[in-house]
Amino acid sequence: MSEKNRTGERSARERLAEERAREQAAEKRRRTLKVLGISVATLAVVGGIGLAAGNTGSDRGTDGPPSEPIAQGPAGAPATLTVYEDFRCPACAQFETYYKDTIRDLQGEGKLRTEYHLVTIIDDGLGGQGSTRAANAVICAEDAGRFSEYHDLLFEEQPAERTDAFADRETLIGLAARIDGLDTEGFRDCVLGETHADRVARTNAAFRDSEYGATPTVLLNGESVYGDPSDPLTVERLRELVEEIAGE
Repeated sequence: MSEKNRTGERSARERLAEERAREQAAEKRRRTLKVLGISVATLAVVGGIGLAAGNTGSDRGTDGPPSEPIAQGPAGAPATLTVYEDFRCPACAQFETYYKDTIRDLQGEGKLRTEYHLVTIIDDGLGGQGSTRAANAVICAEDAGRFSEYHDLLFEEQPAERTDAFADRETLIGLAARIDGLDTEGFRDCVLGETHADRVARTNAAFRDSEYGATPTVLLNGESVYGDPSDPLTVERLRELVEEIAGE
């Protein structure tokens, strides 16, 4: 092969390598911008929440100790999944849609206990009462022994974030009619009277005072396991982590 041909071949390889490097750099920039966009949006919401929380005067019932979470699954389970979620939060609905069956299975197998903290940061940030009234209604459903069914149904029927449809207590009661044994006089009184509003307010105040600022926040035995785009949690990985804790 002549020197000219070898030089041409090297030049072609170099151009190809340079083009690949440019494509990889462009893809890296696109990924970075996407992550930054998510982060900026989250920060904007959190910033709005901070401002709104400081001005709404909505600290009703926050003087007492933080309320206990709603616990599902065996008390002696080796692994505890802690979930902070808001019923107006689209990302929370996505989390529940994707993981709820695996969570229920692990609870049924005695490996996992799940503790739900129902917070109202979207009410704080965007205004409205849907997060608060939905959380109250779900605790009313817990009183009636129908927590899981009603919790799941609210996320399945979650309205658009800004419509605040869950602020309508009759809407919450209407959804309860789809669950056997839930639409009772006691449940209606609990929803209409917002019996658990103080408990919801205390839970939200504790969340605002914590190191966490977005929903859903998901911890496994106290360690964050959800929301890292570089290490996404899959249902298979969740099961693997829980079984590792259980010693299997």
